[in-house]
Amino acid sequence: MQGTVVGYRLRYWLTLITGLLECLLFAGLVFGHASLVFVLKKEEYFGWLCVDTNSTTDSKDCSGQDEQFSLVFTVASFLNNFLTLLNGYIFDHCEFSNLLYPALSLLAVGGVLLLITNMQVGNLFPAHRSTIITFYNGAFDSSSAVLLIVKILYEQGISLHYSFIFLTICSSIHVARTFLLMPKTHIPYTLPENYTYGINCGKGNTDTVEETEIKEGPPTQESPETENTSLAPEGRTEAQNTEKVQSFGSCVKSRFFIFHLVWLSIMQLRHYFFIGTLNSMLNRLADGDSNLVSQYTNAFAITQLCGILCAPWNGLIMDRHKKKPLAPGETEQEADLRSSYLSLLLTALQCLLFSVCASIAFLPLQYFTFVLQVLNRSFLYGGNAAFLSIAFPACHFGKLYGLVMAVSAGVSVLQYPLVSVVREYPFYVDISLIFLTLLAFIHPTNVFIHCRKQGRLRKDHPENRARHSSHRLYRDGETSVSACRRFRFSLFLLTDLN
Repeated sequence: MQGTVVGYRLRYWLTLITGLLECLLFAGLVFGHASLVFVLKKEEYFGWLCVDTNSTTDSKDCSGQDEQFSLVFTVASFLNNFLTLLNGYIFDHCEFSNLLYPALSLLAVGGVLLLITNMQVGNLFPAHRSTIITFYNGAFDSSSAVLLIVKILYEQGISLHYSFIFLTICSSIHVARTFLLMPKTHIPYTLPENYTYGINCGKGNTDTVEETEIKEGPPTQESPETENTSLAPEGRTEAQNTEKVQSFGSCVKSRFFIFHLVWLSIMQLRHYFFIGTLNSMLNRLADGDSNLVSQYTNAFAITQLCGILCAPWNGLIMDRHKKKPLAPGETEQEADLRSSYLSLLLTALQCLLFSVCASIAFLPLQYFTFVLQVLNRSFLYGGNAAFLSIAFPACHFGKLYGLVMAVSAGVSVLQYPLVSVVREYPFYVDISLIFLTLLAFIHPTNVFIHCRKQGRLRKDHPENRARHSSHRLYRDGETSVSACRRFRFSLFLLTDLN
């Protein structure tokens, strides 16, 4: 029996480690766009769009080429959030430039599917569930550095074609892992004893989520989570179980959701625009120096590796109150919401600093811009999922998460018309994005005001006043008893002395 349990635990760990590698190597490749563009320009993708200038120097105007690469990234980043299709990878030769559109788009959509599928692995480790989910998100961010390796190999003489063939062969891990280390259905959060999956030599508990709920009887406090995706929050308070669950429509119409959507959409647009125009911006600031552009592109890609290190910081900020006792009358959800305010504010502040640095036409400053970008991106997506799980009922988490990502994807399409404007007026575009980023501060301000109102209502509530009064009376009573005891002890000493 002990050997069987060890076998289960070993499988859990293999699933965790291989899933982390899967996300790190494949899930977020699309965000290595800047490294890929550098190589594709060398391979003359969309090269016919570069035209000779009228100047005496032997130079070309490649603004049309830059616009096409930006459009490719715009389409890919839109589909990255909006669609859910079968993942696939299309890597092709230089003469088929237009296939970059479906190739990068399918790469983006496939990467998101890998991320979402692997997040449920956290359910195998209940005590560390949130930490594992955070690390998977960090691995997703860091996987963009894979294309940096492709770029470096290309500069060392390794063909782009062979690099992509190698990645295609490595992607066979998805097939093997699907059959050997992943279940047929969702991994239940309330994990059954000796739960197993995949190909088994013996019999184990392979209950699906629905079977587990039927065996356990009526739904418990954690049942809404198992009915949804593996990303749902870990539980809800008793107050939510006794009250009527908020409808999906009322959640969508709430100020929390609307302001959160604005918060995410604005900052995501800023990030997508920065990544999509990074190569052209570096070329402008470096005066077309290819070696300098390569150096800064490498620096940007290297900073993306730090996403897996930055991602857990936001979780620590949001969980900082867990070991502290709740205020009188305060629910766990209210405490989580109060704690989320700082995370939302810091994320907006990071994005503002990132936008300011990105707008300054000073090339060495871009090293610091890269650091702010990866830090803010790690906070943005982790904070998005965490806030939705805190502010809304668990039974609507999957729908709300999908909706907010889909709508924000629609907003991110605005990056393409900005590309044509930024060529002529880069300063004005950057200033406009800075002012647009200020709108992200509405969301944390609204959450802060709501929490302050809730705190005042708790203090004014008769039950809380009565509890507070009884607590004061109890303490006053204790003080009176202690005073009486001290008085009697003093009388005893005086009598004894006499």
